[in-house]
Amino acid sequence: MCIGAAAFLIGVIRRRIGGRVFLLLGIWSATYGAMQMSQQPTLLSISPHWFQICAPYANTAMTYLIVVVGALCFRELSRGGVRFAMQIIALLGLTIAVGGVWLYVRTGMPDKLMGINNLLAACLLIELTAVVASPTLSKKYLVFADRGILATGTLLFALEALFVNLSRPLGFNSPRIFDHLGFAVLLSSFGYGGLQLVLSNERRLLSIEHELIIAREIQTSILPERLPASENLRVAAIYRPMTAVAGDFYEFLATDTERQGFLVADVSGHGVPAALIASMIKIAVQMVEPCANDPSAVLRGLNRALAGQLRGQLVSAGYLWLDTAGRKGLYSAAGHPPLLRWHNGTLESIVSNGLLFGVNPQCNDYPACTFPIEPGDRFLLYTDGVTEPENAEGQSFGDFRLEQVMRENRGHSPAQLSERILSELQNWQPASLIQQDDITVIVIDVL
Repeated sequence: MCIGAAAFLIGVIRRRIGGRVFLLLGIWSATYGAMQMSQQPTLLSISPHWFQICAPYANTAMTYLIVVVGALCFRELSRGGVRFAMQIIALLGLTIAVGGVWLYVRTGMPDKLMGINNLLAACLLIELTAVVASPTLSKKYLVFADRGILATGTLLFALEALFVNLSRPLGFNSPRIFDHLGFAVLLSSFGYGGLQLVLSNERRLLSIEHELIIAREIQTSILPERLPASENLRVAAIYRPMTAVAGDFYEFLATDTERQGFLVADVSGHGVPAALIASMIKIAVQMVEPCANDPSAVLRGLNRALAGQLRGQLVSAGYLWLDTAGRKGLYSAAGHPPLLRWHNGTLESIVSNGLLFGVNPQCNDYPACTFPIEPGDRFLLYTDGVTEPENAEGQSFGDFRLEQVMRENRGHSPAQLSERILSELQNWQPASLIQQDDITVIVIDVL
């Protein structure tokens, strides 16, 4: 029972990386121990009356169910047809257990179905022995490569069981310690197999984490290394992926120090698939850079370049072009959240949307909005990861609160405003929730 408790604790700690086999091993071992304890006259004699009444019923139930737990345990170490067979054996064992306990309650005879249960246990042991004894079957049906310990433990237990079941009908009663030792060897071999499974999963997770770190470094390298070098603009950008890699992307396109383009894109979904498409946007941007001063042409070019690569995913984008020499701004978007503009003491929302990238490769309708710019103007480009986070009541942060934050911090620098937006988002969401989406924010002040 102590070994069962320890195995169960390991299973709880490692439940996400194959620890379920330890949970079942813990139940298996503790059940066997509880069966032995419930049969001890000394323990029963000092137990409460209710325990003495319940002990025979509990012992009968555990005797039937130990086959079910064993089948489920081996199921965690197997795959393919053997895994399915273990499910069938566990289901049959559960049915027999329910029937056996019910008959015990009705007739007072605990072993009505014990013969069928023993036959099922024998089938389980034969299948287990056949799989672990054969290198070919082990390679095909076990989830780990080193079968030696499991095979040794299973064969020793099978030999002990065979010896006991053949010798007792002949009048030779072997000491019960052999039963306990045989079961202990079997449990230990299963524990070794479970340990191999957990370690294998941990190594795989570490490998994935290492690859994600490299992927994040690569993705970071495709983002701008520095902010635009412009005497007439002050720019701040914040990029916060939800996972190691993200589907958000931003880029700066400049023709000179007085003319600058700002692109923000958001790929549907999260993680590696979205990040791969975000890296494609980087390549596509290089193709449309010659027409950086025409937002409509930029978005048309990106849509055509990405159309055959998205594989059903969609991309929203917003592109802002600022010409500080000509005091003119242009904005166009593809299904993207509106551009926010602080102008002459008024906050306005600029919407000029065409279709999302990936809907129609031939879409050329990306209208551009033209407006004058003046010193003191402020622009905010962002992805929907800013407005969609929900609080404990399920309410989204929304455009209204974002605009409110922008109004309340109009005297702060772009960098301070960006940090303030992130702070407000963190305060809005419950502390128990992780970030719900990728977040990108670009704030531009006209000096």
